[in-house]
Amino acid sequence: MTQGLLMLGMFTVGYTLLAKKLSDSMLTAPMLFLGFGLLMAQTSFMPLDDAEALLHIVAEFALIVLLFLDAAQINLRSLRKNHEWPFRMLIIGLPLAVGIGTLAALPFTTAYPVVVAALVAALLAPTDAALGQAVVTNKKVPERVRSALTVESGLNDGMALPVVLLFASLTAQMMHTDTTNWILFGAKQLVFGPLVGAAIGVIGGKIFLLAKKHRMTTVQIEGIGALAMAGSAYLAAGMIDGNGFISAFVAGLLFGNVIKGHCGFIYEFTEGEGQMLTWGAFFLIGLALMPNAIAHLSFETLAIILISLFVVRPLAIWFSLMGTDAGPITRIFFGWFGPRGLATALFALLIVDEIDHEIGEKLLNLAVNAVWISAILHGVTAVPFAKWYAAHMASKDKAAEMEDVQPMRPDVSKEVLT
Repeated sequence: MTQGLLMLGMFTVGYTLLAKKLSDSMLTAPMLFLGFGLLMAQTSFMPLDDAEALLHIVAEFALIVLLFLDAAQINLRSLRKNHEWPFRMLIIGLPLAVGIGTLAALPFTTAYPVVVAALVAALLAPTDAALGQAVVTNKKVPERVRSALTVESGLNDGMALPVVLLFASLTAQMMHTDTTNWILFGAKQLVFGPLVGAAIGVIGGKIFLLAKKHRMTTVQIEGIGALAMAGSAYLAAGMIDGNGFISAFVAGLLFGNVIKGHCGFIYEFTEGEGQMLTWGAFFLIGLALMPNAIAHLSFETLAIILISLFVVRPLAIWFSLMGTDAGPITRIFFGWFGPRGLATALFALLIVDEIDHEIGEKLLNLAVNAVWISAILHGVTAVPFAKWYAAHMASKDKAAEMEDVQPMRPDVSKEVLT
């Protein structure tokens, strides 16, 4: 294990030294860390049993923290008034992706109840901007377009999670003969979680502002408090049968909109320590899950994944943006850049032990295969497609895509960050 950790540390150092150069290439961080994890799985430097146990810990912690912090960066007022595209993609596009995805998965899941096809579609609905980083960081791509992709990917995992849990509960009910009331359990998860998260987010935000007003805390310490708040929302919801992940997301959403930019840690963490946490999760997925997933990659699995990437999301996004000022090329651009990433794998990990073992293993392998296939396809196309799109839009000065938009992040003053 020590040798393996040493090699991972050296690999991470090497990546950070080349990060700027690699950002202009087809090699993304998720692709590299997934690949390095898979490579390490072929050696004896890191025992796979230990890696899988560690993955559950890191994955759960990563999801709690990133759901909270991603949500905390969303300006609700700005989302309602100035961000019609991501709003439509979330409110219309996400349900459409689940609906169309269910129909697409049905021919490949005939041996199971229909709800399993819906669960497959829900697992493949969340997107991850980290797999298309070259797009959202390319300043030549219009800001309105980059902002829309960032907002959508930041919010849709939290919105997809209740749907995943609902279909997982229904799947468990249909496949088990025990007396557990899975509908009631699912309802409690989806109701109590948001209520607890809302209470902690609002109360925590007000107390946080009060402490800052009276200079009772420091910038260095308040970050620890924000992480503790995310953990508290998760644990408190679990104590009353609510879903902790939904609770953490709602807590972050309301906390961020109460403090309105008075916590620089939220933005700094996601761009620093949060990146490292995400890299670690991708490495462990490659190490602990990819070997088995690749070994079980069947025609049916590959077909579901490719249809999801090339048909389901593009159609859902196209229909969701009908009636808006988004041009046809922009709709195609949005439809393609919906990479399947960390949320897809982590949600599958969450439910694998809660449903029928055979179905759970198939869904986990499907999710992991979707992640690495998406990492390659979106990583390879991100740079050239973004450059072509940016050049295309540069010739259309009066296009709606070129309009300025109010930033989703609240302004964080230098005073707050110091």
